[in-house]
Amino acid sequence: MEGKMIGPGPYRATKLWNETIKLFRGGMPLKRHWAYFRSYDNSFTGSEAVDWLHELLKRNHNFGPEVTRYQTLQLLRKFMKNHVVEDVKGRYGKEDFDDSGQVYRFPPTSPLKPLPQRPPVSENCDLPRLIRWDDYEELPQPEKIPMKSLILNSETWNKRHSIAIGEVHECKIIRRSDITPKQVDQIWKKMTITHLQRVLGLKTMDGVLDPNHVNAKHIIHNVFSVNKTGIVIVKNKAEDMPYWVLSAMKCLANWPNGRETKQPMYPGFERDVLRTVAEYFQRLKEPLLTFQLYEVFVNILSLLQQKEVAAEALQVCSLLLPPANRRRLQLLLRLMARVCQNPALPPLNDAIATRTLMVQTFSRCILGSAEEVDLDELLATKLVTFMMEHQDSVLRVPSNLHRHVEDHLSHLRRVQIKYAGADTDASLVSPSYCRKISRAEFEEQRVSSSQGSMQELLEGLIADTELSAKDKRKRLKQFQKSYPEIYRRRFPTAESKAAVLPEKAPRLKPQLMLLTLKKPFQPFQRSWSFRA
Repeated sequence: MEGKMIGPGPYRATKLWNETIKLFRGGMPLKRHWAYFRSYDNSFTGSEAVDWLHELLKRNHNFGPEVTRYQTLQLLRKFMKNHVVEDVKGRYGKEDFDDSGQVYRFPPTSPLKPLPQRPPVSENCDLPRLIRWDDYEELPQPEKIPMKSLILNSETWNKRHSIAIGEVHECKIIRRSDITPKQVDQIWKKMTITHLQRVLGLKTMDGVLDPNHVNAKHIIHNVFSVNKTGIVIVKNKAEDMPYWVLSAMKCLANWPNGRETKQPMYPGFERDVLRTVAEYFQRLKEPLLTFQLYEVFVNILSLLQQKEVAAEALQVCSLLLPPANRRRLQLLLRLMARVCQNPALPPLNDAIATRTLMVQTFSRCILGSAEEVDLDELLATKLVTFMMEHQDSVLRVPSNLHRHVEDHLSHLRRVQIKYAGADTDASLVSPSYCRKISRAEFEEQRVSSSQGSMQELLEGLIADTELSAKDKRKRLKQFQKSYPEIYRRRFPTAESKAAVLPEKAPRLKPQLMLLTLKKPFQPFQRSWSFRA
């Protein structure tokens, strides 16, 4: 009974608790056991429960093979406290669950935790509206725009004829102000939360993340204020870790090269250094991932089988952390990874492997809830194990999000496209900017605008007195070829065309002038002449 995978969504920890109880009650083998001088049917010993539940949790995709026997025992003690199990005398709550031959049983009903009622999802969100390129202040449209006097000659004809009239979207005269720092903050906040929602595959972030807990200043600082290795730079030294902690972490991470000659050396020195680092992190007021972001990181646990997706979700979510928390998390995960990969480091514990020791020591320092949640330790173990193994990628600045935000900001800044009119004085009118319209509106405007302009152009050609009759006929013939419908409406008959352009006088062919010969033509004959 491996159970179903609990996907991302609100109250995932509560759903996991209920699912684990159902699997435990439905699959735990029950037998007859002897206790207190009598037999009890449908019961089990503490050791049997630990063995069976431990194997179940390791096979379950919601928890994974990193679950230890001790963590399983801790979970069973929480079951005992919440009356999921009881001893054969009906005692629970204050009684402790032992990994021994003591006999336990299930009560008639095991309490499942109710899911909180979520308010109906509304379109109105606490997030600020993302400013768009068409946010502007409309100016009153003047009745008439001053126009330059138009002289239609061959140059203006070629200029007008070459412009694809009707292919430009509708434009408005607008005034756009510069993007303020507050608007930049709103854009980063909105787009970061939206990107995280998309990666998690959620329709809404209700019950998962409260937008009021997201500080845009933290996001921007975590993106841009980093050193060459990607570690966040904290400007206020009072918020940074103490020097002695940084020195201890450096010593342990670079062992044996990190040892300074002035430090005392004795057997077990490296264990004392680890204890010093662990005590500092365990004394922090809240976990490094903060109480407010607990539910978000619990949801990321459901994506760990998709490593690239989970890594991207952790990249985005970690941007929401305060810069000093994020810096501590980066340095701690780097320390844990280097300690586990360092073969020259002596064993830090005689009974526990170094990798398991790192996870157990720091997991609750990284992830935890404000109110004690029954599965905190199991969930923290799985998440911290993944983050430690992929620490190079999970705390990197997400390139996709960074690029999308920068593209959006660049779009807002370069959207002010000024159209220099061919016949309008740019100094007399305000700049005009494009507004996106529907395809139907575009087609309607294209037809009406182009036909009106072409009719006006045709009339200008007809009325132009500077063009010779030859040039005028040539232009009209070119116009007829390009716009036959407009030309046909203007000149429906030959008479209407003749009224505007008189027909050319027909060119007379020269008559053949024949010479009248008095005598019929005779061929030339050579004659002989004799000289005396």
